[in-house]
Amino acid sequence: MEATTYTLEFEKPLRDLGTQLEQLRKQSLENNLDLGKEIAAIEKKIAATQREIYSSLTPWQRVQIARHPKRPYALDYVGLMCTGFQELHGDRQFGDDRALIGGTAFFDGQPVMIIAQQKGRDTKEKIARNFGMPQPEGYRKALRLMKLAEKFGLPVFSFIDTPGAYPGLGSEERHVSEAIALNLREMALLGVPTISVVVGEGGSGGALGIGVTDRVLIFDNSYYSVISPEGCAAILWKDPAAAPKAAEALKLNADVLEKLGVVDEVIPEPFGGAHNDPEQAAAALKYALQKHLNDLRALSPSKLLDARYERYRHLGTYQEGGAVRS
Repeated sequence: MEATTYTLEFEKPLRDLGTQLEQLRKQSLENNLDLGKEIAAIEKKIAATQREIYSSLTPWQRVQIARHPKRPYALDYVGLMCTGFQELHGDRQFGDDRALIGGTAFFDGQPVMIIAQQKGRDTKEKIARNFGMPQPEGYRKALRLMKLAEKFGLPVFSFIDTPGAYPGLGSEERHVSEAIALNLREMALLGVPTISVVVGEGGSGGALGIGVTDRVLIFDNSYYSVISPEGCAAILWKDPAAAPKAAEALKLNADVLEKLGVVDEVIPEPFGGAHNDPEQAAAALKYALQKHLNDLRALSPSKLLDARYERYRHLGTYQEGGAVRS
């Protein structure tokens, strides 16, 4: 992937320092000047600023990184980790949804089924993929492919990256909530190992519709939430500008989700985000997938289902007869 010049608001001090560094190097070459001390000082300041910024990111800043336009998408990871990906199309009921794709591939020489939410890079692709927001036919296609995987004994990898399922009129007319609900039930009953990974945004039921898996992984700068920060802010504070406050309240970041038991592992990213070194990010993801898949393959189908049931049965807390239970 090409290097990006896109700069987030909180990264602007780094951009300014980078500009100064390039100017000094240019002056040194053009005028044959020894500016080694000045260049070394700027490089040291860049390193210190990077540590300061990226070691204390707020929840909202991590959401911004998760949405970075150059962040690797599902197909980028599939291309870096797998071979022989063969996309399969259609839900056999209505049509093909390009926001939610799927197909077979080889991972470590073994066949697997890939289910992935895919965003677009340029305007044309974003429109074609509906900005990564699947419609009912996408979830029905995903279920068809997961059932196919179960028939042939293939593990299922699902890549989550969506702001949410598409809320438009056509989507509602074709029963998007029913399609997601059916996936939740059927994924809980699949007799093959299943692993999902949040590679970018994990928004609401649109993410959960392919996320009821034996293991849930998440990248360090991804988020997983019942609603987007903007949507939460609009409801609670009647102001989308309160999104940073909402992001803090939602506890949607990877480290918090791991402590709560919502995700099983946080995958480290290259400094500043996965877009800075997609190959390194893919290598970290591949290692995590290998580890968890080996663990799951050691379980019989009945033990796999029991463990999956226990995982989701013990998420969260509820109150019954005055007592709080977890």
